[in-house]
Amino acid sequence: MLRRVSTTGVDLDNVYDQTLQRIKEQKGDRSRLGIEVLMWVSHAERPLRIDELCHALAAEMGATDSDPENIRPRDTVLGSCLGLVVVDSETSIVRLIHYTVQEYLSRPGVLPDAHRTLSQACLTFLNYGQVKRLPADNVSNFRDMPFLEYSSLHWGRHAKIALSDHTKLLALDLLSRYDSHISSILLFDNIQGYGSPWTTHHVFTGLHCASYFGIDEIVAALIEAEDCDINQGDCRGVTPLMLATQQGNQGVVKLLLARDDINPNKPDNGRTPLWWASHQGHEWAVRLLLPRDDVNPDKPDNYDQTPLWAASRNGHEGVVRLLLARDNVNPDKPDDHGQTPLWGASRWGHEGVVRLLLARDDVNPDKPDNYGQTPLWAASRNGYKGVVRLLLGRDNVNPDKPDNCGETPLRQASRWGHEGVVRLLLARDNVNPDKPDNNGRTPLLGASAGGYEGVVKLLLARGDVNPDKPDNDGQTPLWGASTWGYEGVVKLLLARDGVNPDKPDIISRTPLLSASMHGHEGVVRLLLARDNVNPDAPDKYDETPLWWASGSGHEGVVKLLLARDDVNPDKPNKYGETPLWWAFSNGHEEVARLLLSRGATNPYKLDNNSPIPPQGAHSNWHEPVVRPAAARGDVTPDQPDNRVQTSPRIYSLRKRRQVIAEPAPQPSRKRRRKN
Repeated sequence: MLRRVSTTGVDLDNVYDQTLQRIKEQKGDRSRLGIEVLMWVSHAERPLRIDELCHALAAEMGATDSDPENIRPRDTVLGSCLGLVVVDSETSIVRLIHYTVQEYLSRPGVLPDAHRTLSQACLTFLNYGQVKRLPADNVSNFRDMPFLEYSSLHWGRHAKIALSDHTKLLALDLLSRYDSHISSILLFDNIQGYGSPWTTHHVFTGLHCASYFGIDEIVAALIEAEDCDINQGDCRGVTPLMLATQQGNQGVVKLLLARDDINPNKPDNGRTPLWWASHQGHEWAVRLLLPRDDVNPDKPDNYDQTPLWAASRNGHEGVVRLLLARDNVNPDKPDDHGQTPLWGASRWGHEGVVRLLLARDDVNPDKPDNYGQTPLWAASRNGYKGVVRLLLGRDNVNPDKPDNCGETPLRQASRWGHEGVVRLLLARDNVNPDKPDNNGRTPLLGASAGGYEGVVKLLLARGDVNPDKPDNDGQTPLWGASTWGYEGVVKLLLARDGVNPDKPDIISRTPLLSASMHGHEGVVRLLLARDNVNPDAPDKYDETPLWWASGSGHEGVVKLLLARDDVNPDKPNKYGETPLWWAFSNGHEEVARLLLSRGATNPYKLDNNSPIPPQGAHSNWHEPVVRPAAARGDVTPDQPDNRVQTSPRIYSLRKRRQVIAEPAPQPSRKRRRKN
């Protein structure tokens, strides 16, 4: 229908008006049922499953217990909406047939009582005797109560939007014994964001709940009770004031702060309401808390993070400005990692906050943390060009200061490819563009291994950068770029006269060997085009580029290497394993064929322990590879290894002169039935 009316230009609002009127004109209880279904589907806080919806509709106002007879059949529920609602066959989620129906039903006045109806249904259900009697010391999967979770987590959101006198009475009834109600566990667990280890010490009161949802009238009623402790912490130490502050419930915060018995400085895990307001960026809450004499504006949490630290780290300029206006706030106080508010603002790129802090004379702009990382280091590592520019504008900032690992700001910016930051740092005369870290890794090596061509060009343009400088493992910038297959960087480096394209690392692996190992054909082609590259140079284990390419199944690289006359296709490593052995071992059929066609003459050459394919194979995974090798006259299928173990131990060769992998051992019939 929707497709038809949309193409003919029919007014959808008129269509939906008529459909809604037809739903209201249904006989008996179907009219009320159809409207309530539309209320739930269009105004619920999350999509409902069909079983949840059926139980929600069964909540009978004024009833003290649920009645199974009130649960309507699925077809009845769906049929009452005259086709506007469907159920997803895979998820069982109830949905409207088109997004335009949602837009229509969400308009003011279409379903004016939706949130009042939904909140009362939730609270009626939660006040049922069966629900009240559920144990509150743990959470189970209540399959016979599918509506329990939704009503526990969302009744307050509907009540806050439309709070009637009847809804208020139902809420106060629930909250009067809330800490022993199962819904308190479900809500608290949802607030935590993960499954909590529930014990008999669970504390989460009705005032906590109302403060979390921000229902001002209910909070006002609860705090007037004689036995109400407005400073009581839950099992995490979180007070109602703290919860309201975290959630941004301004009305509740004002109500609580108006009480003479409120403690506005009571922390949970060392974090006060002011800390949370600063962390969340609730400037209005900071303005309410800061003028109070009983609030410490510089009180750190258990990790030595002050409210200013929290606001700076999250970039809340307004809050930072308010806190810096206080004389009793230390603007340079570090946390337990030695990271100051300026460090945190620089790390996360909050330029406005950085400006505010740098304007203070009592802020050290070059103060390192416990790891030796300065604010400039942190900003450079994460590529915040604006922050870097602000910090470099200070005379008391060392632009080349390394951390405890010897990593300078330039080295960090280079290895992460932040070209703009690299430009700013290279423009400084007091920055060493070739300064290695404690492992000997230069900025150029980091940029090359990361494939950042723009940064590599900037560094190579400097006359004081050694383009072939190895690190402590002997790995040069070309070696790093070749290993990761960055052809553009390899071209840039090979164009330099001072770069040795065949320089090995400390275990004698050349750039060509590393590129071959990882299957980077483009890089291999570039390196093989150089006259001063040995295509058969082995590493310390006598493993050549061809050996590694064969074992890794890099067919394209194998072809490139076998095209060279100076590559030995049968060269074994120090354990006697040839490229063909390695290809056989890993089941690379096409590579094995290439090697055999190139004259690899000993496909069953022994290593120091066993024949090949590898001893202990228990499947026919290499059969396509081994069959063509069996036809060769130089294969000895019964040749023993150094422990006089013949190939039939692994391969069936005796019946026919044919190599077939041994089948995997089969379980007994008894075991098979058991499985």
